[in-house]
Amino acid sequence: MSDENKDLNCEGNCDFCEDECEDMDQPTVTLTLDDDTEITCAILTIYPAGDNQYIALLPLNEESENEDGEVYLYRYLENENGQPTLENIDTDEEYDIAADAFDELMDEQEFEDLDTDDNL
Repeated sequence: MSDENKDLNCEGNCDFCEDECEDMDQPTVTLTLDDDTEITCAILTIYPAGDNQYIALLPLNEESENEDGEVYLYRYLENENGQPTLENIDTDEEYDIAADAFDELMDEQEFEDLDTDDNL
């Protein structure tokens, strides 16, 4: 992927657009790459780390599944109209900050899920 911003084409109500997706299990977005290839991704979360916001996306195949567990991390911004924009993470240092925060968020979620299961 290049250093250019990625535009999101929202396919669900995930604070990106006003479309309703009450039927959808997971909101998705379509990334359009520089070569015009489109990749549908499930939105895992938008989260803060350091001085920025980041978004974690799970790329999906044609059957809406992720085969390899790969997650895409991007810097997340909103323009003056509130439209989301993604930017590549430029440095290893910034990527480490974003990845560590995402890992911590996933660990917290796993702990909360375990705690909820124990209380059933």
